[in-house]
Amino acid sequence: MSKPSRRVFTVEFKLEVVRRFLAGETKTDLACEFDLSSPKLIETWARKYRNEGEDGLRPKRVGRPPKPAGQGLGEESELQRLRAENERLRAENAYLGKLRALRAQEQRRK
Repeated sequence: MSKPSRRVFTVEFKLEVVRRFLAGETKTDLACEFDLSSPKLIETWARKYRNEGEDGLRPKRVGRPPKPAGQGLGEESELQRLRAENERLRAENAYLGKLRALRAQEQRRK
């Protein structure tokens, strides 16, 4: 026994159904005419169309968005990471050196 597949609707199909719904046709009649599983589907499409326009009816990518170019685990990113760590350690070293100098100055005054 095979599982029934999910129907995928094109943007043009959704747009036609939504425009007819917004023009005044009932969602029940449209669902029957276009052989849709539920009139609620038309409501959902109409809400997305009102909020986002045609882009709301386009399919969305599923999952985590891809990383921007240049942020992979290549040698260049490793080099950038090491340079940033080196810079941080230099700043920390300079701060500690000034702190020691201030403490030594305070002890000389006493």
